Order: sequence, then C-alpha cells, then structure tokens
Amino acid sequence: MTDARFATIADIRTALRSRTTSAVELAREHLDRIARSELNSFVTVCEDDALAAAREADKQIAREGQSGLLGVPIAHKDVFCTAGGRTTCASRMLAEFVPPYDATVVTKLRDSGAIMLGKTNMDEFAMGSSNENSYFGPVSNPWDATRVPGGSSGGSAAAVAAGLVPAATATDTGGSIRQPAALCGISGLKPTYGRVSRYGMVAFASSLDQGGPMARTALDLRLLLRHMEGHDPLDSTSADVGPTPREADRVGLRIGIPREYGRDLDARLGATVDEAAAVFEGLGHERVEISLPHTAYATAAYYVVASAEASTNLSRYDGVRYGHRTESPADLDDLYARSRSEGFGAEVKRRILTGTYALSIGYYDAYYRKAQRLRRLVRRDFLDAFAAIDLILTPSTPSTAFEKGALVAPDETKDPTVMYEQDVYTVPASLAGLPALSIPCGIVDCLPVGMQLIAPHFGEDRLLALAESFQRATDWHRRTPAL
Repeated sequence: MTDARFATIADIRTALRSRTTSAVELAREHLDRIARSELNSFVTVCEDDALAAAREADKQIAREGQSGLLGVPIAHKDVFCTAGGRTTCASRMLAEFVPPYDATVVTKLRDSGAIMLGKTNMDEFAMGSSNENSYFGPVSNPWDATRVPGGSSGGSAAAVAAGLVPAATATDTGGSIRQPAALCGISGLKPTYGRVSRYGMVAFASSLDQGGPMARTALDLRLLLRHMEGHDPLDSTSADVGPTPREADRVGLRIGIPREYGRDLDARLGATVDEAAAVFEGLGHERVEISLPHTAYATAAYYVVASAEASTNLSRYDGVRYGHRTESPADLDDLYARSRSEGFGAEVKRRILTGTYALSIGYYDAYYRKAQRLRRLVRRDFLDAFAAIDLILTPSTPSTAFEKGALVAPDETKDPTVMYEQDVYTVPASLAGLPALSIPCGIVDCLPVGMQLIAPHFGEDRLLALAESFQRATDWHRRTPAL
C-alpha cells in the first residue's frame, strides 16, 4: 500500500497477508498521522505499547500468517476501561483514573490481534451530540474544522474519517455511533442491546448503553462485530445468542419508510435519502410507507429515562474512593459538593439534576414512569411494523454537521433541547433496543449525509448484508475529506 490513509480493514488484512506491509509499518504510519493531526480526536496515544504489540503481531504473522484482526491498528473510545492506561470519559472527574482491568470489548479485540493506538475524545460521560462537552476540548470535523463531528463518539468518528485509524470502538446510548458516523461520512453500527458486552464500559444509562464499531465500510463493521460480540457472564444484560451469521444477498426485501421521520429534516437531506431508497429499489427491494405513530414522543421519553439512569450511575463519583477530589474540604458534605461541582461539566450536571428531579418523590409518576410507558409504546410501534416489513430506512440526522458553538447551551441563554433534537432519528431505535447503522449516502454543501437502516432484534446479519449491497452499488463510502 502506497497510501494507507483511507485503507479499509479488508485492504490492510490483504496487505499484511501478502507481506507488502508490516504491522509495525502500519502502526508507525498511523501514529505519525495522529501526532500531526489538529482534530483533537485523541485523549491518549499509546505509542510504545502499540509498537510493542505490532512487533509481536509481525512475529505471529511470520509464523502463522495473518488471521482475524492481527496487526490491524484501531482506537478505543475513552469510555472503555484499559488496564494500566487512563480512562477519562473526557471528564475532569476521571482525568487521571487508571483502571485495574480491561473492558470485555478491549480484551476481545486485543485477543483478535488488533493493535490499540490510543483512546479517542468524546462528550463527557457520553453526554452530547457534538463532542463539545469534553474536558479536553472539542473535536473538529475533518470535512470542515469549523464544524462538529457529532457526538458523543466524535473522536472515534473523526479519527476514522481522517484516516488516523481504519476503525474505532464507540458507544451508542441515543445515537452516539450513528449520528457522528453520518456527520463524518463513515459507517457505524449500534448492535442490538445485549449483543456486545457492557462490562468495563463506563455507564451513562445502563438500559440503553451499547458498544459498537466504526469503520469506513459495512464489510469492516461486520469484521469488527465478529470480534466484539458474544455472551459475557460478567455482564448481566449480555444476550446469550450465537454469533452474527453471514446472510447471503437477498432480493425482494420490504423496506419501510416511516412517514414521521420527515420532521425537522433539511429538504436536501430528505432528497438524498430518497435517492438512496431508489438505489435499493434498483437492487430488487420494495419501498413501503409505514407509520411509527409514537415517534414524536421518543426524544422526550429518552432524555427523561437516560438522565434518570445517569443521575444514579454517576452518584458513585463522590471524591471518596476514586476520581477528582477537591482540596481541603471543610467536612464530608463539602467534600461531596465541591468534588462533584469541580469534576463534572455543565451538560453532565444538567442531566444529573434533570434525572434526580424525575426520580424524586412527587415527580416519579409524572415523568419517569410516564417516560417508560412511552418507551414501551415506541418499541411496540417497531414490533408491529416488522410484522409486515424486513427493514426500516430513515435519515440518520436532521442536518449535516453544524458549526461549533451553534447549539451549545453553556448557560441559560440557550435552550439545551435544541441540541437534543439532533438525536430525533436515532433515539427511537435505542429506546427499542434495536440494531441500527448509519452509512454514507450523499454529499450536501461539501458535507457528508448519512442514512440509517434499522432491523428487528438480532437482525444484524440482514442489516449488514443490505448495507454491503448498497456500498457495492455506490461509492459514497469512498468519498474522503480534503485533509
């Protein structure tokens, strides 16, 4: 390979197998690009460990040949625990936290032979849609440095889009894989809730959080998922299901187009997604208009449920056991109050307060219980729809990447719900626990557009097969930013 900037995992595996490059050469090339990048997509770079692992990979390739992800450089979102290396969640609260164990996803990918180059930037504790809520500063979109990459997995998305790594792990609670994948012009998969272990993934909203892969192509997503999925006895929510099969190409699939997903959609993005639907028709599939009637309530229900779970999960950060601890506290109450006030950013505090309020006596029924009832209705909408169709096609986002600072609400002068509406198309599938992915489907004003495909529970095989067929018929996934 003369230029590995935008090589896919499949390309890299072929090059390693044919010995036209080595794992050490690949690691050095990518580490050099990371060092020169101004995107701020990495929080931590693990150069020495990466090169040592690459040397071992080359020895193994020489003995046994390339297999799995052996020698492939990747990055991990800084929400996955890595033993001996800091895991910050892009928060001052955990800025110097070094876990004593690896997340299951980290272990599985390391065992597959993948080489971890570092940990990527993100919205603090995965709370955000723009990657502007990071203690380490905002991430830039490689297509236009004045714009956001999306969030919360903005660092992973920007790193893949810029060719700093061919793939990265990410997490999706309400759209944090799919939305940044769309804004950065790459492919991203949120698996079915429970498909990928959450052990060692720092919790935001435990009934919604799901790890998944980001890469250039749907084929690469499949390769990564193969080495991330699987039942994990360390995670009580891990699904005891077999590996994702490889479904052969099928024709005659019924693809549902929800009429409710046109709300707040930029007309040019709507036209682009409509053209993508026409491509599927040309491949022999049928477009069917469907209704998901409770979609309008999904975003509000999501932010109540997610904030309530966040307020509980983040109560452990109190300045006592680990994490940021304030200096010279006057007493225990002062230790708690100042450690948390200093350690958390504005958006995290907002969600903790919102969630605590929703769970409080007198408001639980009015907010949290009602939100859970709406969540069940949203899930029922999908189950009813899938009784008559095979997959659902929607936009991934209501607009292309927006400018930095445009939607951030640092104080009372801006409405934070405007930012929350960026997740309007991704939240429903999260509430239902469904697998969904975003792949590139066009360009508007020199910025990428993504479309979302949603499948029934544990239907990743069908989802990936359809995405792969689209990418064989189009070249949007090959478009790259002018770095």
